[in-house]
Amino acid sequence: MSDIRELVERYLAVWNETDAAARRAAVDAVWAADARYVDPLGEAAGRDAFDAMIGAVQSQFPGLVFRLLGDVDAHHDVARFRWGLGPAGGDPVVEGFDVVEVADGTLTRVTGFLDKVPA
Repeated sequence: MSDIRELVERYLAVWNETDAAARRAAVDAVWAADARYVDPLGEAAGRDAFDAMIGAVQSQFPGLVFRLLGDVDAHHDVARFRWGLGPAGGDPVVEGFDVVEVADGTLTRVTGFLDKVPA
């Protein structure tokens, strides 16, 4: 469980990394080469597409950060967790939860759900 929690924390840190080179290195470290991401607003297959998606989200929500809301619930190689996106130290303006699949210490699939979105 602690390994998956640490991977989830590193995954959220990738979303917060604004330096493009550092973000790409972090993507390569936590994201399997053929991993897939899907949520109600988009999808990405592979590291290049995932890195580009993060850059687009950062452009849409400048200055906001992702953080874990509560514990990571995991069993076998699957975990779910709640997250929030908002100003550092402030209330989230977006909230959701993700379900991740893990293999060999990297994320192979992320399915995201949005619970709270701005109007």
